[in-house]
Amino acid sequence: MMLQKITYTYLVCCLSLIVCVVAGQAANAQIPTGHERIFNGKDLEGWHISRTTHQGTTPDVRVEDSAIVLRQQPYGQGGVLLSDKKYKNFDLYLEAKIDSFTNGGIFLRSSESGIAYQIELDETAGSTGSLLGERMPVSTSMKATNRAKVWKPNDWNSFRIRMVGDVPHITLWINGVKMWEVKQPKNDFIAGATEGMIGFQSHWTALFSPAAFDWNGLESWAPGATHRFRNIAIKELDIDQVE
Repeated sequence: MMLQKITYTYLVCCLSLIVCVVAGQAANAQIPTGHERIFNGKDLEGWHISRTTHQGTTPDVRVEDSAIVLRQQPYGQGGVLLSDKKYKNFDLYLEAKIDSFTNGGIFLRSSESGIAYQIELDETAGSTGSLLGERMPVSTSMKATNRAKVWKPNDWNSFRIRMVGDVPHITLWINGVKMWEVKQPKNDFIAGATEGMIGFQSHWTALFSPAAFDWNGLESWAPGATHRFRNIAIKELDIDQVE
């Protein structure tokens, strides 16, 4: 009996160790060498909710299972979570998990009010990976036309975004595969900004109904739907690495 108990305890310990090792590998394996984490996986230190964006100022933002989770709060109202630090030339890596019937985005060089170049996150519209502008026109927009070949529905997918130059030169990879590369003909920011914050958008909804099951004709959001982000890391690029 004592031998059986020791053997059982040993097996439990081994299995626990294996689970911890595998979880640790999953959390760290994809972050590129030289990138520095800008989300600690525990809390929102280094991040803040914009109080000036037209998206809304009361999004439900929290950390769950080592991921930043964004929900509309209340339903119909969104918001933008911004990094405290501003970046100019950078290589950004993150993993995102997007619920169906959600609309959001990854903001690049964002202002406090959420004016930014944006990588769209919207599975309902099939536009995830598109380059758009938030509250500003973009001279040359892009679409991730080959995304379906590598995309994992209802799962974690990696995004790697390189942005350099006063006139932005932007490249996107999804799950390690290059989707597009574009150099804008001009800097599209009205004030000519060349640096800004990294942001995660929970898109507001124009039509609102307090009844949980009355979507009021909405197709882009479902009550309780979420965007999740983890393993967020960035490498700032020095002048020698910029064209």
